Amino acid sequence: MARARRRPARNAAARATSPLSSQEATPEAEPLASSTHAAAESCPGCTTESSASFNQFEKENWIRCDVCKTWYHWRCASSEPPAFLSEEDKKDYSIDRIDKWYCKPCVDKDPSRVMTLKAPARKSDRKRNYQDYASLNLGLTDPNRWIRMLENKTFKPDKFKRMHGSEVNMDWLEEDEDAMTEPILIEKPDGLGMKMPPSDFTVEDVAELVGEETPLEVIDVATQSASPGWNLGKWADYIELEPEAREKVYNVISLEVTGTKVGDMVLPPKLVRDVDWVENFWPSTRKGKGNAYPKVQLYCLMGVASAWTDWHVDFAGSSVYYHILRGSKVFYFIKPTPANLAIYERWSGTELQNSWLGDLVDEVVKVTLTEGNTMIIPSGWIHAVYTPVDTIVFGGNFLHSFAMPMQLKIRKIEIATQVPKKFRFPLFTKLCWYVGDKYLRDLKAPAGVSYPARVLTSLLALADFLVSEARILERGSDQAKKEAKDQVPSDRVKDPAAVARELRWRLRLAAGNSSDDEGVTVKPNGAGVKRKRTAEAEDERPRFKNFKPRRWDSVVEKADEDETRVVKARKPTEDDEAWKEQWVEWTINGAEGDASDAQVKSRTETIVRIRRTGEGLERQRVERVVESWEWQ
Repeated sequence: MARARRRPARNAAARATSPLSSQEATPEAEPLASSTHAAAESCPGCTTESSASFNQFEKENWIRCDVCKTWYHWRCASSEPPAFLSEEDKKDYSIDRIDKWYCKPCVDKDPSRVMTLKAPARKSDRKRNYQDYASLNLGLTDPNRWIRMLENKTFKPDKFKRMHGSEVNMDWLEEDEDAMTEPILIEKPDGLGMKMPPSDFTVEDVAELVGEETPLEVIDVATQSASPGWNLGKWADYIELEPEAREKVYNVISLEVTGTKVGDMVLPPKLVRDVDWVENFWPSTRKGKGNAYPKVQLYCLMGVASAWTDWHVDFAGSSVYYHILRGSKVFYFIKPTPANLAIYERWSGTELQNSWLGDLVDEVVKVTLTEGNTMIIPSGWIHAVYTPVDTIVFGGNFLHSFAMPMQLKIRKIEIATQVPKKFRFPLFTKLCWYVGDKYLRDLKAPAGVSYPARVLTSLLALADFLVSEARILERGSDQAKKEAKDQVPSDRVKDPAAVARELRWRLRLAAGNSSDDEGVTVKPNGAGVKRKRTAEAEDERPRFKNFKPRRWDSVVEKADEDETRVVKARKPTEDDEAWKEQWVEWTINGAEGDASDAQVKSRTETIVRIRRTGEGLERQRVERVVESWEWQ
């Protein structure tokens, strides 16, 4: 049956990628590729003429093809009644009457596919109250169901770090391997280098400074779906009501205030500004009014008592800073282990969504934030949020160079669960091209650069992603090539294939691998792991226009004599698969239990390369240790 909706669905899959707390990006954050409206990104039926008529603040009806499951704007698809309908059906023709609907490409493939209508509803002059019995049976219309659901659950007390604002800096991020891998809580904003409105700032102040007529995305907490027809003035009036006088519980979690008077009062923590890709890599000349760029850094969240935001992951695995200006929030966290992310992916957009996700994973951690607290949430953490009292929060999303593998993993989940582009991180691929181009220029600089192992691992994932985009440009379908090309910033990247492959090549050199080592990945500890080279890898050897690699003035290879020693170690057996993981680390495993004497022969091979530079001398030393183990 054809699915229709007011905007791309507010199902779990869509929530999984929204800024801060399960909502779509604001209209201002949407791409305006090829001078068309942002909404066209998720509608294949849009044309230049139809896109020009879009109003970014208007709600759009959408319909999905029953064959290919692609979403179209109703106005771009079949808003005019087909000629084969009766005159009576033409008069009552609307998106709500559609039973089966097929897009033009699917009809062209099989002309027997014909749109059908639902039987007209029986009309009566008697007034009646409509009840959604399906939702009632599931308890979905009761906003307090979340609170009752929490009553019988057990949570692990949080052991997340409490840090002083002055400790949250680049030195911590670069030197602590656990930095930005778990949420951290800063109880007071002192030392964070952050600016916020005064603590007596109100929703009425937000409405006056941003504009009472500003359209607002409001969430009906009971159904976790958008409630139409709101603006900031109406929202301020709602907040003024006593809790018992509020007909429903609503929540606002996607008001982006960049470029407003409220936005001028907010400055993210200094660490966030230091690592934020949008802040550091998107050209400043291409920000501001009239330019499309990822506007996700300054959100004002306004929740009332008993509001709830269901389980979600922030879009593209972006990290979050989150400051409680007034009120309180209770967070429920699930660690993004491979198993938990797989469960979350299955849960998203299915009937499992009506169940408590926490029952399906290993553990849930509960954290309570109060007025003045700031939290930084790393990439990929699954979370739900409860609001015990009326609360105002300021926060924002950011991508950075320490978490690209996780950011790409969340993006793959978005693709697998068919999250519409409108609900994903705006201009994600274009931002990646800007980042890759800047890192390449830094790597090519005469002075050279060095990166922590975590950053090298992250950048190699970025380079692999850009190489995959380059392959689409070279080998994809015409439509795929066009979409990929639209995401390349032509003002900076003239030859995307060369940029992507040279970036990957230089990063692998920086990781200590040989220039032609196309089958190497870098582990989090910086060690190289060689993979078998494939035909595709052979085809992907670097090709750069007018590029001549710098030669080493001297390369010396030497090997130490074999050294033999006897150690206690457990011999791997054919029926024991665990030995593979145990022996990956460079340690002697199994020194207890059934360990026995093993004779170990080892030798060290060293390669030293030197060359003169404009500043003096560059020397590179690479050591390879080879061991042979034999049990007595």
